[in-house]
Amino acid sequence: MLAEGEALAQDRLGAYAAACGVDTAREAAYEPLADCQAYPAYVAWLALNGSPAEVVLALSANFAAWGGYCATIADSLRRHYGFDDAPCGFFDFFAEPAPGLEQRALAAVQGGLDAGGLNESDVHHYGRLLQTYETKFWHALWELDQRITP
Repeated sequence: MLAEGEALAQDRLGAYAAACGVDTAREAAYEPLADCQAYPAYVAWLALNGSPAEVVLALSANFAAWGGYCATIADSLRRHYGFDDAPCGFFDFFAEPAPGLEQRALAAVQGGLDAGGLNESDVHHYGRLLQTYETKFWHALWELDQRITP
């Protein structure tokens, strides 16, 4: 379900890039920032290695914070840069919880409970690492801004 959402979100990035003045040559020359890749790499690791109930709880908490960040960014892009709905579509997409996500998360947690319980230590561990990697993501963007803003 999350992969489907990521594909939909990716479809919205083109309008954002265009509104930011990114042309195809600049897009092709883009080199990902390592600290921006740590979070998605860890989410992929969790998908492969974590137990579903613990991962769902950690991601649910993280997604709630992420949604708030996205809502703030979309609002700021509209107010400060005059962006309309299309360039803000990526952020608008993540600003609200995905339909059905809460029910699926609850089902996964119930499945973990039915199978013998949840490992709270793993939930906290996963959550702390998600927040740490997300902090690295935002810090990398801040550092980039510091290099390009005179």
